[in-house]
Amino acid sequence: MGILSPVVVVTTLSTILLSILWRATLDLPQESFLQCLLENSLRSHPISAAIYTPQSSSYSSVLESYIRNLRFNETSTPKPFLILTASHESHIQAAVLCAKKQDFQMKIRSGGHDYEGLSYVSSVPFFILDMFNLRSVDVDIGNETAWVQTGATLGEVYYRIAERSNIHGFPAGVCPTVGVGGHLSGAGYGNMMRKYGVSADNIIDAQFIDADGRLHDRKSMGEDLFWAIRGGGGASFGVILAYKIMLVRVPQKVTSFQVEKTLEENATDFVDQWQHVADKLPEELFIRLALDVVNRSQSGEKTVRASFISLFLGDSDTLLSIMNERFPKLGLSKSDCVETSWIRSVLFWANIPIETKIDVLLDRTPQTLVSLKRKSDYVKEPIPKAGLEGIWKRMIELQVPKMFFNPYGGKMAEIPSTKIPFPHRAGNLWKIQYLANWNESGIEAANHHLGLTRKLYDYMTPFVSKNPREAYLNYRDVDLGTSYNGKPVYSEGRVYGIRYFKGNFERLVQIKSKVDPSNFFRNEQSIPVLPHQENRDDQ
Repeated sequence: MGILSPVVVVTTLSTILLSILWRATLDLPQESFLQCLLENSLRSHPISAAIYTPQSSSYSSVLESYIRNLRFNETSTPKPFLILTASHESHIQAAVLCAKKQDFQMKIRSGGHDYEGLSYVSSVPFFILDMFNLRSVDVDIGNETAWVQTGATLGEVYYRIAERSNIHGFPAGVCPTVGVGGHLSGAGYGNMMRKYGVSADNIIDAQFIDADGRLHDRKSMGEDLFWAIRGGGGASFGVILAYKIMLVRVPQKVTSFQVEKTLEENATDFVDQWQHVADKLPEELFIRLALDVVNRSQSGEKTVRASFISLFLGDSDTLLSIMNERFPKLGLSKSDCVETSWIRSVLFWANIPIETKIDVLLDRTPQTLVSLKRKSDYVKEPIPKAGLEGIWKRMIELQVPKMFFNPYGGKMAEIPSTKIPFPHRAGNLWKIQYLANWNESGIEAANHHLGLTRKLYDYMTPFVSKNPREAYLNYRDVDLGTSYNGKPVYSEGRVYGIRYFKGNFERLVQIKSKVDPSNFFRNEQSIPVLPHQENRDDQ
């Protein structure tokens, strides 16, 4: 038997000491899980440095560093018994194999922007697989592609693309701190979707670890599973380590604007024209409509403000020509337009001054953190003016909730609804995002703001899609239904699944039942297995 080197001796002793310290806070199954992780650690990539338990001095800071909804950062919020900050694929494989033995729930967190905290909160014993150390972005301009690890943020992706080219971009979200993993696997979208579709439409390969700890690419996983993890929510099927994305072409000069109108400035007329033209404009033009309640005067009277926020893939002269012909009522002028590069338009949309150095996109921390609630809807017919006026009245009564209307049409109407699990294509005029933010802590404040948001959502019922009332997966909303203890049965999963995926839900269930029959990868709104599979697993 050979003599251990000093490095190995130190590493072994450190692991033993750490194991003794960690065990002071763990029960027997959790201790067995920890021991399993250590036993499955590769000497070349030791797992011990990636493990945090409540006894670890950095546990709280690691846990809280990627909580993006303060509603789930209360003292009463359930906490994981362990956090694994994986830095190598072997750490993920060990986590899957060991957690499966103990039937522990594993929450997979990339950027922490899950609106309902489902990537880092559970009502049953759980641990977090935190992906933030796996965030490389390898851009290949020659082939117009990039391999992006799922712990990267959108800001990091955009920055790395811009480092290499001023005529390439990627059609994803407008918040730079959002994590790639959840965003792309849930079909995240941005202000180029009318030109290039959603992010998941532009994925061409993936690295994926399944329920047996095996590493796959597109070829070895097969086309069914590859289909599912592009919009079906990756955490239902396995751990996505990286995506290969297609870059898209952007002009050297793009134009943005933000024009605001209140009710006293005839906002109703502007909104009415917007809803009749926004989905029919050239696909290079995206105009979001944001609606919120503001003070009309110093006396505190309230009014509704309509903000028209745009990205146009072209110069301001061309944009003005289009707007004068297709949306003349807005009265857009040259002074309203901000011409810049595509990468600086990312700053504009993130409410960062466009003269700021673009390395601000490497900052992984949001500018502000609040408690929040989000909901979603889809609109298929214009809302009558009388309906708009009723909406304004209800918004003024409620005051807090906002709405963003995001127009469809263009490429979104051309891509088949079955191409990927994301089904919301032709026939939709726009998607609604409901937003409520608040700074107060505690359950009373949360219930108050949740109630206000639900009231506005309920009021909108006559104006939105029906049978089912459709919803968008990345605007996660547990009001639509949840599964028991995060281990969904088919009947529970179908309630929310049909609203997120429509006719694609059943195919997702079939794939889930095949690749993860024991339902190891699960959360409170994951894809369930087939009913006969549930019965077999319970025996």
